[in-house]
Amino acid sequence: MTMYEVRIHSRGGQGGVTAARLLAHAAFLDGKHASACPFYGAERRGAPVVSFVRIDDKPIRVYSQIRHPDLVVVLDTTIMDAVDVLQGLKPDGVVFLNSSEKSDAGEHTTYTVDLTAIALSLGLVIAGSPILNTPVLGALARMGVVSFASVKAAIAVTFSDKRNVRAAEAAYQELVL
Repeated sequence: MTMYEVRIHSRGGQGGVTAARLLAHAAFLDGKHASACPFYGAERRGAPVVSFVRIDDKPIRVYSQIRHPDLVVVLDTTIMDAVDVLQGLKPDGVVFLNSSEKSDAGEHTTYTVDLTAIALSLGLVIAGSPILNTPVLGALARMGVVSFASVKAAIAVTFSDKRNVRAAEAAYQELVL
């Protein structure tokens, strides 16, 4: 495996930073090397946040922003009005959108699941905002980024509330390949 790079676009309070950490943890449980790092300005709820995850068979010696990702994850599609989330995406790159509508990102393979509806249906809400970190992990597992067993294990270690695993299971089932 060559290094696989993921860029996650979210808003503060949605769980994008935690999603990156959970994805790296799941990759580690799959026997891979992984690193996760966030990038944000003056942090506040609702502000755009970008998180980065690298996964490889070999030790990862770089800890920086990802300019040419293999996968772009967008947890809030309104960010696409202000930020070119596809900038630098590799020609064969993949896009995941949190959306209730099937969307596409030009020539890139695009997957969608309504993570917001899943989080709301399970009551995964903090300060009025749906928390999307655990459901997105289920979708990423279905896409083959990491194994679903490792996703469930990483979530269980981080969160005691079983609704988080159920959210991942729902997104896993709802993603159509």
